[in-house]
Amino acid sequence: MNSIFDLFRKPVGAALIALVLGIALGLTWGWGIQPVEWQDAPVSQLREDLQVDYLRAVIDSFRVNADQAQAIRRYQELGANAPAILDQVKISPGTVDPAVINIFEGVVATAPLPAPGETTTSGGDNMSTIIILFGLLAVGGVIAAAFMLLRRRSSGDGSLSAARQATEFNRSVEMTDYSTGGSAPPIAQFVTTYVIGDDLFDDSFSIDSPAGKFLGECGVGISDTIGIGDPKKVTAFEVWVFDQNQIETVTKVLMSEHAFSDDGYRRKLESKGELIDIQPGLQVVLETNNLQVIITVVDMQYGGGSLPESSYFERVSLELAIWSKTGF
Repeated sequence: MNSIFDLFRKPVGAALIALVLGIALGLTWGWGIQPVEWQDAPVSQLREDLQVDYLRAVIDSFRVNADQAQAIRRYQELGANAPAILDQVKISPGTVDPAVINIFEGVVATAPLPAPGETTTSGGDNMSTIIILFGLLAVGGVIAAAFMLLRRRSSGDGSLSAARQATEFNRSVEMTDYSTGGSAPPIAQFVTTYVIGDDLFDDSFSIDSPAGKFLGECGVGISDTIGIGDPKKVTAFEVWVFDQNQIETVTKVLMSEHAFSDDGYRRKLESKGELIDIQPGLQVVLETNNLQVIITVVDMQYGGGSLPESSYFERVSLELAIWSKTGF
């Protein structure tokens, strides 16, 4: 008995026990007490011609409301066959504008889809399904908490993790005071920092008016890497701004000195937006119909080693200042 209690005291052991209990409870409830009763077929199980009609309607709705999150969610409901259905719509668009189809394709290009053979469900008052999902989420939370406890937000040698280092650096950055130059103050200012080792770096910020009205979003993420092995060696970042009143997301690519001078990287990344050779103190302007974003390179440091000189970043810190070009 003592060994069982000892296991509970360990985060990994507690997570494993919670996982087993969660699965057992979910199976008992879902299969024995209140089994699932199917009421509505998901879109992914409709006939192919009906799926094509459905996707045409989804794209036409996207043309009207420009809601990217909704477009991705509806596209995902087609399941693993979604790309094939989209190809059929491109061949036979019907009344849908081909230009809108191309924009829609860009929005959903990276949307995760279920593997072939998997299906999705929708509709119905399936309380057992909800309970099972809730149980799995709870188990996931326990595992995540245990993982965080083990890491203690630090690397194996006790030093701060990359994400924690970035947070600490952000706190030390003094944001630009645009009012001293006679400019109107921005409606929002953010600082984001990448530190090598943060392989999932992708920071985004909501842009709201002073009254709280949603105007759009902006952000920074990894665009490309160089070399092999862990951690990733980032050689380019994407900076972007989305205006809720404009379908297109404006994007530019901040490249290392090496990548900017390499024709192969330039050809690879030029489709993502204007290519820019990143430099300390550089200011990059992104503009939409209603928003202007000035991105300032607050700090940057290249990594060393066997890779080409000035080819990947050890750290990059950016300030994003946003102005509204119209009234609220």
